[in-house]
Amino acid sequence: MNNASPQWRKSSYSTAEIDSTCVEAAILLTEVGLRDSTDPEGPHLRVARGAFAELVGRLKERR
Repeated sequence: MNNASPQWRKSSYSTAEIDSTCVEAAILLTEVGLRDSTDPEGPHLRVARGAFAELVGRLKERR
């Protein structure tokens, strides 16, 4: 990632269990970073902020 130390966050719907699988997100300069919480040193996915906002909006519509 191009940020020195991005602030990774889990969903408030995630459990606190050690073995829980979750996606973490971090706001970067021009994108949103996504990673697997069980493998924080593994590969990261970068998504345009607008695309991420659209994804979150569509997921909220489906609740």
